[in-house]
Amino acid sequence: MKNLIYIMAVCVFFAFNCNSTKQVASINDEHTVDERTETIKVNDTVKIANEELEYEIIIIDPGFATWLLTNARPEGFYSQQYLETRNKIYVIEWNQRVQQPFRFNPNLYELRIDYEPHIDYGYEVNYKLYNYFIYFQMRFNQRLGPFIPRI
Repeated sequence: MKNLIYIMAVCVFFAFNCNSTKQVASINDEHTVDERTETIKVNDTVKIANEELEYEIIIIDPGFATWLLTNARPEGFYSQQYLETRNKIYVIEWNQRVQQPFRFNPNLYELRIDYEPHIDYGYEVNYKLYNYFIYFQMRFNQRLGPFIPRI
């Protein structure tokens, strides 16, 4: 149970409609800077949602929001096509591991990710999801595809 505090809890909910393009409406990633120590305090929840399009991603993982602000490549560094290609590979492997709880740690791979390759989720969703996969692989020493996870 103690590991659950430190182990990732990913809650990913995608509900789709038939729109051809999807835009990100809001992101809940609150942070404050303590000027005395120059540290960044970040809410542990990163949320990407668009209620009109009926999907959202909620990533609850202590440390991910800080890592995203301090270590991840800036938005615009990768093309959307690159992010979508990598996310497809990572999602397939993730979902296979979710279905094999005796082979892979069920505390790491708790929930299935519903990611449809033919739907355009927009740059920001793909950027955050891709960076979560990189963070996850580096933090838990996992490998979700043929690529070595690196920043």
